[in-house]
Amino acid sequence: MFPKLLLFVVASLLVTHSYCQDNNTEIRKSVTSFVDSLTPLQKKRALVDFADTMRTEWNNLPVGLRPRVGINIGSLTDVQRKLLHRILSAALSSQGYLKATGVMHMDNLLNMYYDTLLQRKEINEGLHSRMRALQWSHQQFYLAIFNHPTDSIWGFKLEGHHLSLNFTFHQQRLAVTPFFIGSDPAEYSITEYAGWRILGQEEDLGVKLIHLLSPAQQQKATLSQAVPGDIITAAESGKRLIDYWGLQGVAMNKQQQEVLKQIIREFVFNMEYEKATAEYDKILKAGIDKVYFGWIGPYDEHKAHYFVLNGPTFLIEFDNSGFNHEGNHIHAIWREKNNEFGGDVLKKHYQASH
Repeated sequence: MFPKLLLFVVASLLVTHSYCQDNNTEIRKSVTSFVDSLTPLQKKRALVDFADTMRTEWNNLPVGLRPRVGINIGSLTDVQRKLLHRILSAALSSQGYLKATGVMHMDNLLNMYYDTLLQRKEINEGLHSRMRALQWSHQQFYLAIFNHPTDSIWGFKLEGHHLSLNFTFHQQRLAVTPFFIGSDPAEYSITEYAGWRILGQEEDLGVKLIHLLSPAQQQKATLSQAVPGDIITAAESGKRLIDYWGLQGVAMNKQQQEVLKQIIREFVFNMEYEKATAEYDKILKAGIDKVYFGWIGPYDEHKAHYFVLNGPTFLIEFDNSGFNHEGNHIHAIWREKNNEFGGDVLKKHYQASH
C-alpha cells in the first residue's frame, strides 16, 4: 500500500511541475510571437538589455509625468495588439486579465470624464487642459522585454498609469512581483459606466474583515494616524514596511481567517493558475496565523482608508485615498518578499554560477 501511495505522490508532483513548465513555455511562446511580429525599428524600442536599471524600477504615474521604457500600444498594429493580449492571457488569470485591461480602458474614460465635467461647467478650461496634459490613454501603456524570450534569463514589464506588471524568468522559474494596480476613480460615477469598480472585490473584502472584528480586535488592528495619501511602499517613496503591526492571524477566528485568505487570493490569483497556486501554497505553508492585518482610517468604503496584510513571504497594501482624500482613488500592490524582479530566482542562479 505504501509504495503505491508514494508513487502517487511523486506522480502528482511531477504533473504539477510539468504544468508549471508548460505554462511558462506558453508565456515564452506568446512573447516570442510578439517579438517576431515587430519591425527592426520596433525591436529597438521593445527589446531592452536585462541589466538595464529600468527593469527593477516601476511607476504608476501617467506617461505625461513619467516616461516609460519599451514600446507603447499606440504604435502597434492591430495584429501586434492581438499578440500582446495573448501575452496577457497566458500570464494572467481571467480575473487578472480583466482587471489589467480594465485599468487600461479606464484611462480612455478619464478623458471622457473630464470632457463631460467641462461640458457641464463643473471644471474650468485650465484644469481640463492640465488633466489632458497627463496623456491618459489606453495607447500609453508600454511593453518592455528584457533580453530575448529564448534566453535562459529574461523578463518583461507592461506598465502605464495605475498598472505595473513585472515578470522575471530563469529557465522555468518565474517571479511575478511587484504587481501594482490602481483605479481612479475607484467607482466611476457618470454616463453608462456609472457604478463600474475595477477593484471592488479587494475593497469589499477589506471592509468586510474590519467589520467582522470585535471592538477589541479592531482596536488592535487599527493604527491611529492620518490615512496615507498612497501606499506606504509607493514607487518613489523609498520606504519599506519592516515592522509588523495590526492584528495577527492567530488572534482571529475561523470566519475572520477565511476572509483574510480571500483577500490574499484576490491578489495572488490575478496570475495564471499554476503560478498563483504555488505562491498561495507558499503563503499557507508559512502560516496564516503569522499574517498581520492592519487598518488606518474610518471603517467606511466611502471615506479614505488604508489596509495592509503583512506575512512572512508577502506584503499586500491597499490605499483608497486620492489627492483630496475623498476615498475614490485606489492604489494597491502585492509583493513577494525577497523575490521582487526575480531577486531570489536570480540569486540562486548567480550562486550556482560561482
